[in-house]
Amino acid sequence: MSDDKMTTLPLEGLRILAVEQYGAGPYGSMHLADLGAEVIKIEAPPAGDVSRSTGPHFLGEGDSLFFQTFNLGKRSLKLDLKAEAGREVFGKLVGTADAVLNNLRGDQPEKLGLDYARLGQLNPKIVCAHLSAYGRDNERAAWPGYDYLMQAEAGFMTLTGEPDGPPARFGLSMVDFMTGTTMAMGLLAAVIGAMRTGRGRDVDVSLFDVALHQLSYPASWYLNRGHETTRLPRGAHPSTVPCQVFRTADGWVMVMCMLEKFWQAFVEGIGSPAWADEPRFNGFAARRESRDELTPLVDEALSMQPTAYWVEKFAGRIPIAPVLDVAQALDNPWVERVGMIQEVDHPEGTQRLLRSPIKLDGQRAEGRACPPLDADVGDLLRELGYTEQERARLLGA
Repeated sequence: MSDDKMTTLPLEGLRILAVEQYGAGPYGSMHLADLGAEVIKIEAPPAGDVSRSTGPHFLGEGDSLFFQTFNLGKRSLKLDLKAEAGREVFGKLVGTADAVLNNLRGDQPEKLGLDYARLGQLNPKIVCAHLSAYGRDNERAAWPGYDYLMQAEAGFMTLTGEPDGPPARFGLSMVDFMTGTTMAMGLLAAVIGAMRTGRGRDVDVSLFDVALHQLSYPASWYLNRGHETTRLPRGAHPSTVPCQVFRTADGWVMVMCMLEKFWQAFVEGIGSPAWADEPRFNGFAARRESRDELTPLVDEALSMQPTAYWVEKFAGRIPIAPVLDVAQALDNPWVERVGMIQEVDHPEGTQRLLRSPIKLDGQRAEGRACPPLDADVGDLLRELGYTEQERARLLGA
């Protein structure tokens, strides 16, 4: 970093061993790497993280844009944790680490000795963070699971899309991302506790638990009042009106009048100030009851001008945003101005990737490409005291 404030990142000196692959775990550990932690990615032979071979866009053999998306800033070590040699090296690494995380199936950590009961014998301060589909302590521990399944079973698919359409998932794997982030938070909390007490622990999060927790207020409404939230047209908010997408002359715009003052400014701006005093639109409760009447009226008013006109007119006055596709979202000049895209050096050429959403002292951390599979084996084995002959014995190198 060019600024002196950023020469030291807050997690520098923290060593984390990541037995991970694909999305949820790597997404969480990449946040930790962005913040300065040394994340050593433990990859299983022969080919490592399955993401290295996830297409359609590859960066030479054993690497892909998908893989780099979730693994910036990490180191790579290939170890077979089911083999004696791999367990020996891993055990020595545990003695130097602050935490071990995994995103394996719930029955695997105990079998592989990745829990605190086993690793705490090697390092009493070690934190063992487990990210699984359904948890490690129930009848589904051995079940495989992925984001889309959680969206289905936790009710998300009946809250997404139009009321008369089939169940729909989010366009992105948000359960994976939220679970990875939750895991990182739990890991850091446990590491702070271990620094204070000298004793680590197990930390568990599951895709299902996090997905269910994300039901948030619809869950509270149902559990306490039996109120069942359902899908509404145009992605509308269940209680606040207007808060949905509306038609414009050339597309769609999201309007969120979450406060009464925004409603007043909105109707004034679209040239319909009288609506503010109409009984059917006066107050949140009245507008909620009159949602079906109000929507076509707003459509008609906003359809008189293109999306850009309304966004500019209301910018900073009410919450409003254009509805963009992925290309438009990434080509938005605002994205460049806030520094959310970075150029990352890579042997296959510079890659443009998204930057960390976290700013430290007003700056975003800069990413570094994850190296080829097992690229750090030499340095790590030397650090652990292995000679070249011992390396050959252990790993067949």
